[in-house]
Amino acid sequence: MTDRIIAIGDVHGCAKALATLIEAIQPTGSDTLVFLGDYIDRGPDSRGVVEQVIALGKRCTVVPLLGNHEEMVLAALEGQSELDFWMKFGGMEALASYGYGGGRGIRPGALRGILPAEHLEFFKGCRDYYETVQHIFVHAYYDPHLPLHQQKGGGLRWASLPPVPERDCSGKIAVVGHTPQKGGEVLDLGYLKCIDTFCHGGGWLTALEVEGGRRVWQANEAGELRK
Repeated sequence: MTDRIIAIGDVHGCAKALATLIEAIQPTGSDTLVFLGDYIDRGPDSRGVVEQVIALGKRCTVVPLLGNHEEMVLAALEGQSELDFWMKFGGMEALASYGYGGGRGIRPGALRGILPAEHLEFFKGCRDYYETVQHIFVHAYYDPHLPLHQQKGGGLRWASLPPVPERDCSGKIAVVGHTPQKGGEVLDLGYLKCIDTFCHGGGWLTALEVEGGRRVWQANEAGELRK
């Protein structure tokens, strides 16, 4: 079998959709799965998503990118204002999946008692970007005029796609998430593909094979699969 590189879009706590995708993909040791970030928040089972991604590292090569939601939880460990900010963007749903049943009065020091150390280490180990011979992978967007290694993480994790995204200066095809495609379809501009297809909002979780057979798989949180 040809080695596959497969990108997976924003999961946002949709553990059932992710499990359905992985069952359909059947990754092997020769495959590379590039997760574009935003594993947590908003959906029902952030903990289950992180556990699946960590476990996948024993079956195949996993390249996890850091999304803005993981950046928020790491910042929340350091200060109350950062924690309050995270709570506005799905933090409560994430904490509930880890068994927290309290209110919004939580303090940063309590997070380390709620979130497993293995999961925090996973977030800390996520990358800003990934690059192959033909593709670049970032969570959100990029400065089209700068090579990736010269760019700041803020734009790579927080910038929404402009109305007309520009081609990256490398000439490579960009695979991104973050900007939800609420119709559930991949945004395919040829030189850029956005695969955040709004799973937590009733859409689909997308996996895109970028090298190899170039297949697309999509699953929703009901466990339904479409190809």
